[in-house]
Amino acid sequence: MITNLSILGSTGSIGTQALDVAEKLGIRVSALTANKNVDLIEQQVRKFKPSLVVMHDENSAKELKLRLRDMDITVDYGMDGLCNAASIGEADMVLNALVGMVGLIPTLTAARAKKDIALANKETLVAGGELVTRTASENNIKILPVDSEHSAIFQCLEGCPEKKALKKLILTASGGPFFGKTYEELRDVTPAQALKHPNWSMGQKITIDSATMMNKGLEIIEARWLFDTPVEKIDVVVHRESIIHSMIEYMDNSVIAQLGLPDMRIPIQYALTYPQRFESPVKELDLTEICNLTFYKPDEKTFKCMHACKEAIKKGGLAPASANGANEVANLLYREGKISFHDIGELVQKAVEIADDSPINLVEDVLIADKKAREFVYSNIN
Repeated sequence: MITNLSILGSTGSIGTQALDVAEKLGIRVSALTANKNVDLIEQQVRKFKPSLVVMHDENSAKELKLRLRDMDITVDYGMDGLCNAASIGEADMVLNALVGMVGLIPTLTAARAKKDIALANKETLVAGGELVTRTASENNIKILPVDSEHSAIFQCLEGCPEKKALKKLILTASGGPFFGKTYEELRDVTPAQALKHPNWSMGQKITIDSATMMNKGLEIIEARWLFDTPVEKIDVVVHRESIIHSMIEYMDNSVIAQLGLPDMRIPIQYALTYPQRFESPVKELDLTEICNLTFYKPDEKTFKCMHACKEAIKKGGLAPASANGANEVANLLYREGKISFHDIGELVQKAVEIADDSPINLVEDVLIADKKAREFVYSNIN
């Protein structure tokens, strides 16, 4: 088990739960980062006493520095600050719980600093998977999944004796708040309706991604890189109860699943303690209380984002970065009431169709593709 942790994105859902896990396991926290939530990160700093705290927003960093003037702590800001937190010498591991493309460069920085990475930032592998996995391999570091689905696959694969025995990966999806709705029924749904997830408590961006099933599309791309598995061997099944977190199928058609209550502290803890297991603060699963587990095929015609992501990873190169960039902007515009729910899928799909499939050589390639996709969305809204 690690003894020292740096958390990027400590005020979000994953970050706050990671701090809960670290406290219970006695893991020291050496660095914390946030965007603008000065009130919460001040509380965290005073409780966990890290050496470094970083705000992505410069004005928020100035305010935090004033508040912490009674403490001996370094306050930094911006991307340089995030990279300093990702490479801080005393940390054994970096947990990347940032949301969006902002997480890519800190992930690469952590890998080059030879830090193992607990990864909750989907966009890192979606946009720059080829570059990130290559950098991790060159620096001999582990990327341990924090997403419940990828953690489940990772745990199931622990019992897989050889790669050729694996037939496919099966990611489960909750289906979000609009499961079973037709395309027409979703024409006028509001952001407030989309933000009512049935099982998980997440940030707004990720919750909307779940409603559009973009979240599952991103996870397909992420799984391709995490587990070196072609998209043709990655399936999705809608499982409304969120008890089975994902499965693997062997060549003899036997299926291994990982089950647990929908609580992110289980995958977070396993990433921090791997390969050991410890007692968890999560309630024990009682299947007699659950009674029923249901499964359905995903509706890719109604929820176009997932299909667009599949097409992006098949196209390869910079196409996944374009899909991700387009979605980040479309997701935000929808939350701001500037586009419709259906517009998100349409814009992501179109961005993939025109995306560059050139291979990724440098991080700048990814950033340029991301920028072009964002500009495409802004130029194609009414």
